[in-house]
Amino acid sequence: MTSEDSRIDWDAYEAELTTDPAPAVAVDDPTTIYQGSRTVRREPILPSWVRSRQAFTSQLSWAFQHAAHASGYHLVRSPWYGIQLTGYSFVGLGRSLLATARWVFDLEASPLRRASVRREESTDYMKLSAQRDSRVRLRVTLALGATVALGVAGIWLANASGLAQSLAIAGVVGLFGWIGRPADKPIVTPAVVTTRVARLTADSVVKALSVLGLAGINQALSKSPNAIGFAAPISRDGAGWRADIDLPPGVTAGDVLERRDRLASGLSRPLGCVWPEPAPHIHPGRLVLWVGDQDIAAAKPAAWPLLRGGQVDAFRPIPFGTDPRGRSVAVSFVYSNMLIGSIPGMGKTFSLRLPLLGLALDPLVRLWAFELKGTGDLEPVAKVAERYASGADDDTAEAALLALRDLRKECQRRAEVIKGLPREVCPENKVTPELARRRELGLALLVAAFDECQELFSHPDFGKEAAELAEKIIKLGRALGVILILATQRPDAKSLPTGVSANVGTRFSLRVMGQVENDMILGTSAYRNGLRATMFTNRDKGVGYLVGASDEPVIVRTYYLDGPTAERITDRARALRLAAGTLTGYAAGQDTAAKPKDTLLEDILTVLPAGEPKAWSEVIADRLAGLRPDVYSGWGAEQVAAALKPHGVGTGQVWGTDPTTGKGANRRGIVRDHVSRALTDRDGKRRRGSAD
Repeated sequence: MTSEDSRIDWDAYEAELTTDPAPAVAVDDPTTIYQGSRTVRREPILPSWVRSRQAFTSQLSWAFQHAAHASGYHLVRSPWYGIQLTGYSFVGLGRSLLATARWVFDLEASPLRRASVRREESTDYMKLSAQRDSRVRLRVTLALGATVALGVAGIWLANASGLAQSLAIAGVVGLFGWIGRPADKPIVTPAVVTTRVARLTADSVVKALSVLGLAGINQALSKSPNAIGFAAPISRDGAGWRADIDLPPGVTAGDVLERRDRLASGLSRPLGCVWPEPAPHIHPGRLVLWVGDQDIAAAKPAAWPLLRGGQVDAFRPIPFGTDPRGRSVAVSFVYSNMLIGSIPGMGKTFSLRLPLLGLALDPLVRLWAFELKGTGDLEPVAKVAERYASGADDDTAEAALLALRDLRKECQRRAEVIKGLPREVCPENKVTPELARRRELGLALLVAAFDECQELFSHPDFGKEAAELAEKIIKLGRALGVILILATQRPDAKSLPTGVSANVGTRFSLRVMGQVENDMILGTSAYRNGLRATMFTNRDKGVGYLVGASDEPVIVRTYYLDGPTAERITDRARALRLAAGTLTGYAAGQDTAAKPKDTLLEDILTVLPAGEPKAWSEVIADRLAGLRPDVYSGWGAEQVAAALKPHGVGTGQVWGTDPTTGKGANRRGIVRDHVSRALTDRDGKRRRGSAD
């Protein structure tokens, strides 16, 4: 083909394309660069510890403490340093004189001159000798000049002040002592022993992932050494290293989380230093690996920011803990209920007590606390609680049930109050900080905590009603300022009803043993999505997955507050409430019975005398309201039926006479004998329980 044949008539070609009724469309235009959609993570201009006030303060505090410790350490040992320097100064003086003599008389070149004599090379020897003579003359002159200068300095120093003489002597002794010190015995010992931690590199990460025993990773690496990608450079993040890893196709972050111990072994790091996390918002194969310099279990816990003082606004997030990087994590308890779960002994109750102590520092917050284990773990909260009960018995479970009933009524009352407010005052039909501060409305935040809630929900008499009430309160109460905090060490379907666990907005799971328990606390499919509280070990006390408090799930180590510390905090909270005039209920001694009894059966037998074998439920409700209006006001037939259900008393068709019309009719009602038998059975169970 000639050059002319290879030329193209572009005008003719373009005309041909123009006249073609169905022109071809280029699939891949070489002049266009298709970038597609991509996710980028912009690196912060300032490091995280500068942007966070708490982290910045923590860094300054650490630097100050480090400097103070080092200064004190060396100040205490300074006399010993002086003694060592004085002793070594004689050795240093001898070394200095010897080195000066060798330099002045050119002794370092003596081996060359001797060698030329042995080889009988007179020419070389004469050159070396002449060079030595020249050097010695110059160096002797310099040495004499230095000696004269030192003599003048000595004469000046003899007439100087005592401070100058002391500083000069100390300087000379220190200099010669430093010169004379042994090479293997440092005079100044380190005040802080630093452990060097190897930098996290791409090679070390790939190597660690390759030993996990995951077929998808091994097969991908056998085909291509670049099968594992990095979405961003491995960078320093807090007190550790962060790597954003793209796993090979078909491998999920959850697969790696299951083998966290092997991953730590592959990185040659303690298990408490290695924290892999999924990033499902990007894709299931994105793994965020953070490797800390220190085991989180061995690190000193951070101090609770509210420990020393301060008042809380419950409508703002309350400090809850720190993530593995040491950054503070806060939880908002407004408009969101909370569920805490774990196996026994992992810090569940301490995690529950922490938000209660924080909320107690807001004098407007009403606190109810029910501890159904009977060990008194929530006893410090009793100083500020409007209601409080502790015990592993039916009376405490009954008190918790009554509280749920009252919370349900409170939700209804608050809904009516909010409905009656002008639109400009309450535009979103929910409790706001402004409304909560208006005491005449009674809309202050009401938080009820139930520790070991499985004892209530699995109770043979109270469990079903408690579950129904809790589900309604969780669904409706959050916008009305009524919040539940539930804690359990047995997260299963019976102990934690699905209707309750499925509607909680904020969840915190410490260590659990299986997928079912994991998903009961963290939510359906949490385990499949890589949120696995099963990866925590016995050493990870107080460490768990927090979901719902922020946009992304985060691993949190809760702040640790022991019993005496909790007592001091509630003393401060009590003083705030006394000053604000909001100390009421149990804490104020107004409710001396910490375990209020359910007297429904006794009250029904009172209003339904023996001569009246049966009555309509609505009639019973009216009579109960007349007997005890503070308890039964507003009850109707439905409330009576719901309250009797846990006692095993049902309602049925009862013949009666309508007092307004005088006509007989069948309506829902109760039989007195059924109520009497239920009361006998309940008292019998309690007597047997007390005997046991």
